[in-house]
Amino acid sequence: MSALVRSRLLSIVRTSNRRYCSSAAVNPPPKEPIAAAASSIIGNQPPPPSSTVPPPATSGAEKKSWSFLKYGLIAALTGGVATAGYVTYGTASSLYLNAYVMNHQANTFANLLQKFQAYLYSAAMTVPAKLVELYLDLRRSTEEQVRGFTEPASDQLLPDLHPMEQHVFTLVLDLNETLLYSDWKRERGWRTFKRPGVDDFLERLAQYYEIVVYSDQLNMDLSKLNRDPAKILFVSGNALESSLQPENSVPIKPWKGEAEDTALLDLIPFLEYVAVHRPADIRPVLASYQGRDIAKEFIERSKEYQKRMQDQKQHGRIWRR
Repeated sequence: MSALVRSRLLSIVRTSNRRYCSSAAVNPPPKEPIAAAASSIIGNQPPPPSSTVPPPATSGAEKKSWSFLKYGLIAALTGGVATAGYVTYGTASSLYLNAYVMNHQANTFANLLQKFQAYLYSAAMTVPAKLVELYLDLRRSTEEQVRGFTEPASDQLLPDLHPMEQHVFTLVLDLNETLLYSDWKRERGWRTFKRPGVDDFLERLAQYYEIVVYSDQLNMDLSKLNRDPAKILFVSGNALESSLQPENSVPIKPWKGEAEDTALLDLIPFLEYVAVHRPADIRPVLASYQGRDIAKEFIERSKEYQKRMQDQKQHGRIWRR
């Protein structure tokens, strides 16, 4: 019996040695299962179920886990740093861009402000100049228009005198308040009246003078008549105000509709005397009547002259006796 037990033990041991020979150097075979098997063989009992627990995880797995964790932490740290750097770079870029935009806007606004100031200065300097030019143009145009009405269309308003009439004086007569008077009333409108004595005045003086009717509504230049200024007489109620040659003026009282007026008839003797005696220059003669009523002054001078002539005649008669 004992021999049988030994043989079985030896076979089990050999079998176990061959099965675990490759791993015996690394992991020694557990002793408890062998002893249990031997006791079961010796006791002729079946071996108990194996209650071996798998060996715990080796340090290689722990190293792998630690390496994975380490690399994960490094990757996370690197990602965080990269993210922070990117965010910082983006923020800096955004701030730089905002600063650039604000600086550009400020420069643009400054340029616009400078341009606006330059435009205002240019306008302030240009507008007065333009206004002055516009004023000068308007004034020049207005003067040209007025000159077309005020100034004679020609330097010779009258044709040349006939050679046989060079000695004839020219009598220039005004219309308004001299020969005629125009009046306006609401109930009848405009009406024109003829001065008393106009017909006789013109009929008698037409024998001696070249008569020219000239309105004094505009300033008159007697030098444009194409006549000798020494032989021109200008009769007007506003002669001194309307004529450019007052030395040729024969002023009379302006007529404004008085029915008893005789100014024209009173002036006939003086004008006839001038036409008959033909002074070389009428201007000194008219200057001697300056500031006086020519018609009355001429009558007084005529009376004095006749009186002197009568005295001379009487003196001559007495001398002859």
